[in-house]
Amino acid sequence: MTRELDQAIDDLTIGAQEWARMSLTERADLMRLTQAAVGRAADAWAAAAFAAKSVPSGSYEGEEWMSGPAATGPMFAEYALSFDRLAAGKSTIDGFKLSTVAGGRTAVRVLPGNPKDVLLFSGFTADVWLQEGIGPEQAKADAGLHARNVGENGGVGLVLGAGNISSIGPLDIAYELVAYNRASILKLNPTFAHLKDAYEQALAPLIERNLLRIVNGGPEVGGYLADHPQISHVHITGSGRTHDAIVWGPGEEGEKNKAAGTPKLGKEMTSELGGVSPIIVIPGDWTKADLRFQAEHAVTQRMHNAGHNCIGGQALIVSSDWGQKDAFLAEVRNVLATIQPRAPWYPNGQASIDRAKATYPDAEQVGSCLLVTLDKESPSELYDGEYFAAVLGVTELAGIGSTFFKAAVDFANERLDGTLGGSIIVDSKDIKAMGARFDEIVAEMKYGAVGINVWSGIAFLLPGAAWGAYPGHTLDKVGSGIGIVHNTHLIAHTEKTVARGPFRPFPRSVANGEMALGPKPPWFVTNKTSAKSGEALARFGGKRSWWNTLKVFPPALRG
Repeated sequence: MTRELDQAIDDLTIGAQEWARMSLTERADLMRLTQAAVGRAADAWAAAAFAAKSVPSGSYEGEEWMSGPAATGPMFAEYALSFDRLAAGKSTIDGFKLSTVAGGRTAVRVLPGNPKDVLLFSGFTADVWLQEGIGPEQAKADAGLHARNVGENGGVGLVLGAGNISSIGPLDIAYELVAYNRASILKLNPTFAHLKDAYEQALAPLIERNLLRIVNGGPEVGGYLADHPQISHVHITGSGRTHDAIVWGPGEEGEKNKAAGTPKLGKEMTSELGGVSPIIVIPGDWTKADLRFQAEHAVTQRMHNAGHNCIGGQALIVSSDWGQKDAFLAEVRNVLATIQPRAPWYPNGQASIDRAKATYPDAEQVGSCLLVTLDKESPSELYDGEYFAAVLGVTELAGIGSTFFKAAVDFANERLDGTLGGSIIVDSKDIKAMGARFDEIVAEMKYGAVGINVWSGIAFLLPGAAWGAYPGHTLDKVGSGIGIVHNTHLIAHTEKTVARGPFRPFPRSVANGEMALGPKPPWFVTNKTSAKSGEALARFGGKRSWWNTLKVFPPALRG
């Protein structure tokens, strides 16, 4: 096996040299070839993901279409456009809307990016907020990252793929190549071992040019590759425990190395490691339809992918002073009780649920989810680390309006583990009532992705969004990770992505003054046509034509 791995790294070394010699136009062409290959392989990819996760037939299959090939194809298309801009002597964010947001930060509008986005994401926007002190001119000048450095050889990196969302590995290797001129060996998580053939079909243009190799194997293969002298960089999507074992070493050895500040791994490592994501529900005067829709929204954030998401909502924060609190939580229970049951499929998923049951013996089993009600005397385990399973905790804090919102954000920043993403559910009229104070509090959220009336996890699917932890983590306090991925416009100095959606679906959105024509989002676990919509989005991702755009609407409107 080591001989095969050595040969793969030798091939990739040649590939990195060839990439350095490619022009920007040739790189754009390669991105488009890969986008088309992803589209052709979409059926095989989705089928392999269904099998890997034992996905029940029906609407849950839509999750695999959307978080697999449908997420991947558009990313390659957008990377191609960034190379086009660089080839024309422009900034990769030339022509983008730049604005000044709370705290004087510069924000780059990344959604909608074109007329098709306006239709597919009606009423949704996304902005990448930059770190303090970065003005518009510097943002434009520094955009492009290492893609501007034609001739640069970034060497060969190791990408340790995730085992829960099938687009993560392919998208991580794409960012390594485009942003850092680095060829990659992608070691698959054992849960996705059987996706290797589908991946090799989808990513064939990169493999043929010796820019990618895909291998299976356990920890011994990952360890061999991480320590290989020709590997210059390691990227992982996984747990903090695995990260620390690679960086510092396992067990007692790792603890000693960490205490001494002497990493075992003598090379750069970036990471995406998850955390405890909050769902902050700002109290308002909601109709029964609002209560039901937002309960479906909250449940989706926990139950998508059977709860096995690093960005899954784990801490539902509501106001103890909200007159509709009990009605909302009753709707949450109703949704959990009525959605199609789904057993944990990820390794140790059931063990995580059992651990939560032991810690919180009064927790309710509602459908496939363990619902935990916490108070000041409750153990903090639910706040201290992600279960990576169908466990949802409810926490009450006092206050209404901006007072509650500020208290909830402080609680999330200070008490919840990790900084990957957080979501806010709030009526649009209550946002208006809070005025500038609303965005000032959003600016205080120490999360790499913030969703306002949209699950923060949707930022993962948006090509232009920067995906990763809030900046500031270090190898010895790695939190939710170091660095970002996706970021197809190659924006530098990113702080967070802020996505916004309508509070209500169409037609209630328009009736209440929101200019949004979208129906129930296809990623909702209650969407009846998610599978058909997801497949249509995968076709669109492979070829972003107007015809493929229009084909998304018939199933989406029936959801």
